[in-house]
Amino acid sequence: MSTQTYISTIRVEERHLACSVGSGDLPVFATPMMVALMENAAMLCAVTLLSEGQSTVGAQISTTHIKPTPLGHTVSAEAILTRQEGRKLYFTITARDEQGVIGEAEHLRVIIDKEKFMGRLG
Repeated sequence: MSTQTYISTIRVEERHLACSVGSGDLPVFATPMMVALMENAAMLCAVTLLSEGQSTVGAQISTTHIKPTPLGHTVSAEAILTRQEGRKLYFTITARDEQGVIGEAEHLRVIIDKEKFMGRLG
Protein backbone atom coordinates (compact mmCIF):
# COMPACT_ATOMS: atom_id res chain seq x y z
CA MET A 1 0.00 0.00 0.00
CA SER A 2 1.44 3.38 -0.96
CA THR A 3 1.36 6.04 1.72
CA GLN A 4 -1.76 8.17 1.52
CA THR A 5 -1.82 11.52 3.27
CA TYR A 6 -4.04 14.56 3.33
CA ILE A 7 -3.73 17.92 5.10
CA SER A 8 -6.78 19.99 6.10
CA THR A 9 -6.18 23.59 7.19
CA ILE A 10 -8.29 26.31 8.83
CA ARG A 11 -7.76 29.77 10.25
CA VAL A 12 -9.09 29.94 13.80
CA GLU A 13 -12.23 32.10 13.86
CA GLU A 14 -14.55 33.09 16.69
CA ARG A 15 -16.81 30.10 15.93
CA HIS A 16 -13.88 27.69 16.53
CA LEU A 17 -13.14 28.91 20.07
CA ALA A 18 -13.81 26.83 23.18
CA CYS A 19 -15.90 29.65 24.66
CA SER A 20 -18.06 29.69 21.51
CA VAL A 21 -18.66 25.93 21.15
CA GLY A 22 -19.21 25.32 24.86
CA SER A 23 -16.27 22.99 25.46
CA GLY A 24 -14.52 25.52 27.68
CA ASP A 25 -14.64 29.16 28.72
CA LEU A 26 -11.42 30.46 27.17
CA PRO A 27 -10.91 32.15 23.77
CA VAL A 28 -8.66 29.40 22.36
CA PHE A 29 -9.07 26.79 19.59
CA ALA A 30 -11.56 24.22 20.91
CA THR A 31 -10.69 20.55 21.20
CA PRO A 32 -13.91 19.51 19.38
CA MET A 33 -12.89 21.76 16.47
CA MET A 34 -9.44 20.16 16.37
CA VAL A 35 -11.03 16.71 16.33
CA ALA A 36 -13.37 17.79 13.50
CA LEU A 37 -10.38 19.06 11.50
CA MET A 38 -8.57 15.77 12.12
CA GLU A 39 -11.58 13.74 10.97
CA ASN A 40 -11.91 15.96 7.90
CA ALA A 41 -8.31 15.25 6.91
CA ALA A 42 -8.82 11.49 7.34
CA MET A 43 -12.12 11.53 5.44
CA LEU A 44 -10.51 13.35 2.50
CA CYS A 45 -7.45 11.10 2.64
CA ALA A 46 -9.73 8.08 2.10
CA VAL A 47 -11.66 9.43 -0.91
CA THR A 48 -9.49 7.68 -3.52
CA LEU A 49 -10.23 4.29 -1.92
CA LEU A 50 -13.99 4.58 -2.38
CA SER A 51 -16.32 3.26 -5.05
CA GLU A 52 -19.45 5.01 -6.32
CA GLY A 53 -22.03 5.23 -3.53
CA GLN A 54 -19.52 4.76 -0.72
CA SER A 55 -18.34 7.08 2.03
CA THR A 56 -16.51 6.74 5.33
CA VAL A 57 -17.70 7.36 8.86
CA GLY A 58 -15.65 7.94 11.97
CA ALA A 59 -15.87 4.99 14.35
CA GLN A 60 -13.21 5.76 16.96
CA ILE A 61 -10.68 8.46 17.80
CA SER A 62 -8.13 8.76 20.57
CA THR A 63 -6.57 12.20 20.75
CA THR A 64 -4.41 14.55 22.74
CA HIS A 65 -4.68 18.35 22.68
CA ILE A 66 -1.50 19.62 24.29
CA LYS A 67 -1.19 23.29 23.36
CA PRO A 68 -3.62 26.24 23.02
CA THR A 69 -3.98 28.12 19.74
CA PRO A 70 -5.30 31.70 19.72
CA LEU A 71 -7.85 33.39 17.46
CA GLY A 72 -6.48 34.21 14.00
CA HIS A 73 -3.81 31.52 13.89
CA THR A 74 -3.76 28.71 11.33
CA VAL A 75 -4.18 25.06 12.28
CA SER A 76 -3.50 22.12 9.97
CA ALA A 77 -4.19 18.43 10.49
CA GLU A 78 -2.20 15.86 8.54
CA ALA A 79 -3.81 12.43 8.25
CA ILE A 80 -1.70 9.45 7.25
CA LEU A 81 -3.41 6.17 6.35
CA THR A 82 -1.39 3.58 8.27
CA ARG A 83 -3.31 0.43 7.38
CA GLN A 84 -6.49 -0.98 5.89
CA GLU A 85 -8.27 -4.10 7.09
CA GLY A 86 -11.22 -4.72 4.80
CA ARG A 87 -13.60 -1.80 5.34
CA LYS A 88 -11.61 -0.46 8.33
CA LEU A 89 -9.15 2.39 7.70
CA TYR A 90 -6.63 3.36 10.37
CA PHE A 91 -5.04 6.81 10.49
CA THR A 92 -2.39 8.65 12.46
CA ILE A 93 -3.12 12.38 12.56
CA THR A 94 -1.00 15.31 13.73
CA ALA A 95 -2.40 18.82 14.26
CA ARG A 96 -0.07 21.81 14.12
CA ASP A 97 -0.21 25.58 14.37
CA GLU A 98 2.50 28.13 13.65
CA GLN A 99 4.27 27.18 16.90
CA GLY A 100 4.36 23.41 16.27
CA VAL A 101 2.39 20.30 17.26
CA ILE A 102 -0.82 20.98 19.18
CA GLY A 103 -2.34 17.50 19.14
CA GLU A 104 -2.13 13.94 17.87
CA ALA A 105 -4.66 11.21 17.21
CA GLU A 106 -5.22 7.61 16.23
CA HIS A 107 -8.43 7.37 14.20
CA LEU A 108 -10.55 4.57 12.77
CA ARG A 109 -12.90 5.18 9.86
CA VAL A 110 -15.15 2.58 8.25
CA ILE A 111 -16.13 2.42 4.58
CA ILE A 112 -19.92 2.33 4.28
CA ASP A 113 -22.57 2.20 1.55
CA LYS A 114 -24.30 5.61 1.77
CA GLU A 115 -27.80 4.40 0.89
CA LYS A 116 -27.72 1.44 3.27
CA PHE A 117 -26.24 3.58 6.07
CA MET A 118 -28.86 6.33 5.71
CA GLY A 119 -31.60 3.69 5.57
CA ARG A 120 -30.69 2.76 9.15
CA LEU A 121 -31.98 6.12 10.45
CA GLY A 122 -35.50 4.76 10.76
